[in-house]
Amino acid sequence: MDKQQQSKALQQQLQYWRRDFHQYPEIGFMEIRTASLVARYLEALGYTVYAGEEVMNREARMGVPDQAALDAHAAWARENGADEKWLERLTDGLTGVVGVLDTGRPGPTVAFRVDMDALEIQEELSPGHLPFDEGFASVNEKTMHACGHDGHTAIGMGLAKLLMENKDSLNGVMKLIFQPAEEGTRGAKSMTEAGVVDDVDFFIATHIGTGVPVRHVVAGNAGFLATTKMDVVFKGKAAHAGAAPNEGHNALVAASTAVLGLYGIPRHANGASRINVGVLEAGSGRNIIAPQAYLQIETRGETSEVNDYVRGQALSILTGAAAMHQTEVDIEIVGEAVSSTPSEALVDIISEVAKTIPYIDQVIPISDQSAGSEDATYFMERVKERGGLATYVIVGTNLAAGHHHERFDYEEDVLLTGVDLLFRTAKELAKSK
Repeated sequence: MDKQQQSKALQQQLQYWRRDFHQYPEIGFMEIRTASLVARYLEALGYTVYAGEEVMNREARMGVPDQAALDAHAAWARENGADEKWLERLTDGLTGVVGVLDTGRPGPTVAFRVDMDALEIQEELSPGHLPFDEGFASVNEKTMHACGHDGHTAIGMGLAKLLMENKDSLNGVMKLIFQPAEEGTRGAKSMTEAGVVDDVDFFIATHIGTGVPVRHVVAGNAGFLATTKMDVVFKGKAAHAGAAPNEGHNALVAASTAVLGLYGIPRHANGASRINVGVLEAGSGRNIIAPQAYLQIETRGETSEVNDYVRGQALSILTGAAAMHQTEVDIEIVGEAVSSTPSEALVDIISEVAKTIPYIDQVIPISDQSAGSEDATYFMERVKERGGLATYVIVGTNLAAGHHHERFDYEEDVLLTGVDLLFRTAKELAKSK
């Protein structure tokens, strides 16, 4: 089989994987079917495979679904094609997978991270939407791959195939990290705390799309905002609003007071910041003093220092509002990420590699725009702290609709581009050290 035939065969395989994962999407910490198929494939290729609690710190997870939801989804995964051998190791919200290829020759440890989780969005089910037209739209109500993680997982598997096929021409150790729960910035911290990148010399996270044009590559994101996601519950006391309002403690008013205070947090001199209250639900009836209120809040900062400031101010406001209205408040951190910038030396290497690929027209070494927040920054910062280099690569593609949209889709040619770029980069990095 010549190179053109090999490329076509790999593209068909990537498309098959992507469409399968797209049809069976799984949200964060529930990627049991997806992760089990990844683990089975890596093992079949000859990788040493680690999964579940071997690669995740249970206590460092954030925003894990409740046990009933986890158990119900495990049953769904078993009924929908999960690999039985791996399924039990990937339950209870421990769905990370790491494949390790040790060449047996001296060289660097190179890690590639891809994510696996879907979003809680109802996919568009009408003509004109390719997954619907081609018969691979989501089978799960209110769950879809609307950010490209189905493609990221396929890229990781394609990269695994090429690395193993070319093992004899590589040096050092190749490590493939399949991360759960990127959405909401929840999953990477637990894998970082489990030590999966503590031996890594070069770390590369990858994303497709994000507004980067087709046939363009960004070798390093300009920097990610640090962020904290909070779920907040105010608990008051119900009372009749007409007969005995003085006997109640109004959780709705406490929450509203908090919201106004949150939006009044002063800016920080050392960088941009954000705060948003995306959800406020409260009360049970028109004539009842509201006994509970629920908020979903996020903070962001240009640096971790700025985000820590905003988060600290927010916590003070929430507890102060509760005390003011004689209510209780429970605050749960359900997601978090630190700020990070790419290592310019690694950006330069990837930029030069990308220039050798004929179907990449433009290479942008470092983007001049922040891409929001990403928990791959935990991996990046850990690697950099230990003397390694890290970056975040974006492979451009045309999109049918924006990320997190019910009609989100992308051109599947980007999958082969992503695999080719990462494989060529791996070969170049394997010459180091």
